Amino acid sequence: MYRNQQYDMDCITWSPGGRVLQVEYAMEAVKQGTPVLGLRSDTHVVLASFKKAQSELAQHQQKIFKIDDHMCIGISGLTADARVLAEYMRNECLNHRYVYDSPMLVGRLVSQVADMSQQKTQSSSKRPFGVGMLVVGCDEKGPHLFETCPSGNFFEYFAMAIGGRSTSAKTYLEKNFETFKSTSEEGLIQHACEALNKTLASDQTLTTKNMSVVVISANNKYREISADDLQKYLDKVEKKEPEADAPTETAAAAAPMDTSG
Repeated sequence: MYRNQQYDMDCITWSPGGRVLQVEYAMEAVKQGTPVLGLRSDTHVVLASFKKAQSELAQHQQKIFKIDDHMCIGISGLTADARVLAEYMRNECLNHRYVYDSPMLVGRLVSQVADMSQQKTQSSSKRPFGVGMLVVGCDEKGPHLFETCPSGNFFEYFAMAIGGRSTSAKTYLEKNFETFKSTSEEGLIQHACEALNKTLASDQTLTTKNMSVVVISANNKYREISADDLQKYLDKVEKKEPEADAPTETAAAAAPMDTSG
């Protein structure tokens, strides 16, 4: 990917392989971001994210942004780009309430955000947004979970995880998503904690400080789970087995010197 330097100076130049490299770079920023996941039932939708701190002296960075009483987003990638999109989405929701006196449909707003993202890929003076989002909410059609991409694509899911090390969370969600349809709010939160725990390294653990969970339902507005309530779910999370470090380190040290072949 990085050898095609003459084709990645802007986002309107195609490579000989039929790729727009700057869009792929933006997608890579999402893959290396903080893991965030969402899952929904017939009545509720849950969004969970892992929060990182820049140092021991810093607060954990929030990755979930409230858009309206019935909608929020979880982001992976560049937080500064996410703030721009969050501000746009909030303004659209406010305008919709002012004009129509009703909450905005989740799918309609996601479509507008996707159009806005796609426009950033059509001008050489601009760059794609380096952020992926999970947009969750409840409207008159029920709970929704959407994913948006820097390329302008968007998809609706029953459950989805994005960000770094999200493959393990996707595997867990794929094994259990068929039961989500009739699962209670408490069950969805527990599944979210279990799936997010899969994204962490063996030396990391989920705590109430580095994790946040939001629940939205048709009857209840945006609600973030308090630390005390969240701790009850974390106490039930399956503990990880410690990895055998010594053999791995020995093999890793010997590998660069292995000249047989």
